[in-house]
Amino acid sequence: MAPSLDRDALQDFVDGLFEASIVPELVEYIKIPNKSPAYDPEWQAHGHMDRAVKRIETWCRAREIPGMKLEVVRLPGRTPVIAIEIPGTGKDTALLYGHLDKQPEMTGWREGLGPWTPKLEGDRLYGRGGADDGYAAFASLTAIEGLARQGVPHARCFVLIEACEESGSFDLPFYIEHLGKRIGTPSLVVCLDSGAGDYERLWHTTSLRGLVTGELEVSLLREGVHSGDASGIVADSFRVLRRVLSRLEDEETGAIRPKELHVTIPADRVAESKVTAEVLGGSIDGKYPFVPGARPVPGAPDELVMNRTWRPALSITGADGLPSVANGGNVSRPRTSLKLSLRLPPTLDAAAAERRVKELLERDPPYGAHVAFKAEGSAAGWNAPAVAPWLERSVAAASRAFFGAPPASNGEGGSIPFMGMLGAKFPAAQFLITGVLGPESNAHGPNEFLHLPTARRLTACVAAVLADHHARS
Repeated sequence: MAPSLDRDALQDFVDGLFEASIVPELVEYIKIPNKSPAYDPEWQAHGHMDRAVKRIETWCRAREIPGMKLEVVRLPGRTPVIAIEIPGTGKDTALLYGHLDKQPEMTGWREGLGPWTPKLEGDRLYGRGGADDGYAAFASLTAIEGLARQGVPHARCFVLIEACEESGSFDLPFYIEHLGKRIGTPSLVVCLDSGAGDYERLWHTTSLRGLVTGELEVSLLREGVHSGDASGIVADSFRVLRRVLSRLEDEETGAIRPKELHVTIPADRVAESKVTAEVLGGSIDGKYPFVPGARPVPGAPDELVMNRTWRPALSITGADGLPSVANGGNVSRPRTSLKLSLRLPPTLDAAAAERRVKELLERDPPYGAHVAFKAEGSAAGWNAPAVAPWLERSVAAASRAFFGAPPASNGEGGSIPFMGMLGAKFPAAQFLITGVLGPESNAHGPNEFLHLPTARRLTACVAAVLADHHARS
């Protein structure tokens, strides 16, 4: 008879390994500016990605996990992946996923902090990439090693750590095809790249929005001219761009205008949003760093939850053609460009949405302006299948055991392209999508931090779920 899991001993092991090994490794990892290829096209020449891969590879190879095989797989011209195969008992496979590439620096870090300057303050490890998603490889193998040390059986595990997620995972389909036979057909997928509504419980992500990104450019002149001479005759490119954008977004409310970019929200997700709103209360909007006097968009708490998880929304994440305020002379500028980030409902066809957005923005340009939308790519969203009873019980038990509170589930407003790929490829799989990105952790922005107690508890939860995944059969 297989030994049962000693949860206290497991948490002690996880806590000890974090303190002795994982946190020091994450400190060194944060120092590496291994930006995703979309933000560092010369990533191969710069070598930062290879440095990050090597650090994680070296740590992983030192784990005491019987039968583990690790390979850094490099397809020509593509970011590498770390592929780790760990034998188990039974016929099932569990796939554990994370990524090691990072978002760019972003401005606004408070004094004493920086994207590549790790700093430990209490329970928080500050720096780019620790929480999104550098900890995932360490947590995945620690969970498996924790089971191995107790002799608790688990299914065969395949750990996949990619280096292109922050760019939309455009390299990943090639690796999924290349590694297809080795991955097999997982019955459980564990992803550690998601969010947490608070740090008090295990959060189970049930949906992810899709995404269309691209550059919208409006130009009317071949070169800049004196604004006193041209204004009133030549339309300002910013105004024309704003007018074009109004076809997509209602500037008064932020609502996305085209009906075909919306979906009917499933009844179970509507009900879930009400429960999430009750669990989180005022922290739904209270976690954001509003300036004094600013307030969120109007709406009941459950409506705000659905705004963030199931409704389309537009963000402007970059601009070009605009000089700095200090250098802005009296010139009618020849062009204005904006980078658009359009979040899509989880079940919407992202490729079709991309085509619709391009057609909408480029048709009938005002004043005969040159209007072009250059899409950088689209990413499918994801809606979780019904949760199997065993997984529901396992998540509840793990959350109570390691967090001391029942779990909660919620959709996430961001995208993890890999989940859409896996959902289509393995429709019978169960998914545990979770993460450490709770209030103020600020992935992609300034002052990103990893909440270490949550990372440790979450690691123990993953181990418990892997044990239950095996025991269910």
